[in-house]
Amino acid sequence: MAISDQDIAFAVDLFEPLGEITIRKMMGGLCLYHDGTIFAMVHGDGQIYLKAQGDLIAELEGAGCAQWTYSRNRGPERGMPYWTFPADALDDPQTACGWAKKALKILR
Repeated sequence: MAISDQDIAFAVDLFEPLGEITIRKMMGGLCLYHDGTIFAMVHGDGQIYLKAQGDLIAELEGAGCAQWTYSRNRGPERGMPYWTFPADALDDPQTACGWAKKALKILR
């Protein structure tokens, strides 16, 4: 499933308070970068995922977020370093950017 122009516009608007972000279409989705660091992706179905590692993972799990997993050719599921956003962050650019800043701090 290819990402829609509407999903791209939503993600760009959501993270607008971060300042300049760049985007790159990949594998039917979209990667979002801030100063050259990937911090989020938009899946082809429109779901936004935050890239996380370390202590941020536990914080996201505590907020009810789930890890993105996939499987190839009905093989075992594999977890990727991306987590769903807390529901309230998708309605509030300031909250979404707060999460993105936490991710960027760890990822840089």
